[in-house]
Amino acid sequence: SDLHVERRFVPERCPRAVRPGDFVRYHYLGSFPDGTRFDSSYDRGSTFNVFVGKGQLIAGMDKALVGMCVNERRFVKIPPKLAYGSEGVSGVIPPNAVLHFDVLLIDLWNSEDEVQVQTYFTPEKCPRTVQVSDFVRYHYNGTFLDGTLFDSSHNRMRTYDTYVGIGWLIPGMDQGLLGMCVGEKRIITIPPFLAYGEEGDGKEIPGQASLVFDVVLLDLHNPKDGITIENQHVPESCDRTSQAGDFLRYHYNGTLLDGTLFDSSYSRNRTYDTYVGKGYVIAGMDEGLLGVCTGEKRRIIIPPHLGYGEEGSGKIPGSAVLVFDIHVVDFHNPADSVSVTVNYKPANCTVLSKKGDYLKYHYNASLLDGTLLDSTHSLGKTYNIVLGSGQVVVGMDIGLQGMCVGERRRVVIPPHLGYGEDGVEGEVPGSAVLVFDIELLELVSGLPEGYMFVWNGEVSPNLFEEIDQNHDGEVLLEEFSEYIQAQVDSGKGKLAPGFDFEKIVKNMFTNQDRDGNGKVTAEEFKLKDQEVKEEHDEL
Repeated sequence: SDLHVERRFVPERCPRAVRPGDFVRYHYLGSFPDGTRFDSSYDRGSTFNVFVGKGQLIAGMDKALVGMCVNERRFVKIPPKLAYGSEGVSGVIPPNAVLHFDVLLIDLWNSEDEVQVQTYFTPEKCPRTVQVSDFVRYHYNGTFLDGTLFDSSHNRMRTYDTYVGIGWLIPGMDQGLLGMCVGEKRIITIPPFLAYGEEGDGKEIPGQASLVFDVVLLDLHNPKDGITIENQHVPESCDRTSQAGDFLRYHYNGTLLDGTLFDSSYSRNRTYDTYVGKGYVIAGMDEGLLGVCTGEKRRIIIPPHLGYGEEGSGKIPGSAVLVFDIHVVDFHNPADSVSVTVNYKPANCTVLSKKGDYLKYHYNASLLDGTLLDSTHSLGKTYNIVLGSGQVVVGMDIGLQGMCVGERRRVVIPPHLGYGEDGVEGEVPGSAVLVFDIELLELVSGLPEGYMFVWNGEVSPNLFEEIDQNHDGEVLLEEFSEYIQAQVDSGKGKLAPGFDFEKIVKNMFTNQDRDGNGKVTAEEFKLKDQEVKEEHDEL
């Protein structure tokens, strides 16, 4: 005569139990005491959905469901007076029948429910939270209240990307995502009237279903966002900052907002080299690289509309916010010339270096960031060149002009006057600005331009006869070489300093051997000033 309830399974967690006025979804098997089945929701393939305590159920079931937890299973014996009484249900339940129900509660909600948010992980740093009209990228597992999975972005291996608060999502998710930080994890429980309502979605989600989303937020931006710059290190000395049209060399680590690394110049052991402000890089980086100093480190946060947009690129997903931690190694402008800074000049500085002079100097060579490339000090010997003869890079030929012995100067050489885009493999990076700290130790004045040998006194009127030692009317290279050597040794003549003696003499001899037969005759033999006079007469 009394209602009998047996709790056959009770879940460990029961955050909420059925109360009168709640809406429930449950499965059941209905049978008579002899085991004969008269009804089953399982056979229909759908739960039984109903309000509790509002007279929509037989009185015994209204009472039996109160206090149940989702996933709880109860065995219920209902006497006739709390079921269908003396009348029964024609053709289904006889009069005065005791009814047995094996009930499994699937879902539970109330019309006064709101979206429930339970955050179970919050990152240490949360500079920004989701607001209405923001665009977010997140992963989720979607389940019903009983834990049944109906959808997962993880299974598709792709985030769910959407605007928040403008109706692109079900209302409950629009609410549940507000206030989240990137990296935060939360569980969002949504009643059906804020989800897919009475009809469900027509596929996986049945009508009147509460939904549970386990969400991790990966990305967040607003279409109105510009780039964000966070200075991490600015050198104390910053004589120049980058401008549009400059060429930069920098290292970077590129990550997504959740910290996922997608690219790194460090892993390639090579800087990224590019012009800025000319569209060679994504718009956000073009902007973020302006105004930097050599040696500066900064973080540049770029929204997708200034990055790779909705499509993404390679390892970068569509609509992703990008974070670049950059370190500027050097920069220059194609219009730059050699920069010379004199650090010390002797009081007596009258003889200045010029083209053709033979110079001996010490140097330390480095990159703009201070990386040492080479040093004559470590080799224990000077570097010796003929100025303006192409023995060094063009920028060094320029930087050594006008220097006196004992002077110390810093010469900064842009790559187009240094080693260019290719650099020197294993030694000088491509497109690198070079810094030379120089001390001039010795200067031997060169000859006038175009001369390899000059006389220190009057030239003999019988010069050819003096060179032609065997008086056969022909001068061979050996005779020519012995004669020039004798003039230099006696101080009567001077060779251009810094060049190989044999090469100079052979070059002089070749110039005189006009028919190229290996011999110089008196008719062929002419001094430099005679050649110049004849050229003018001809003109």
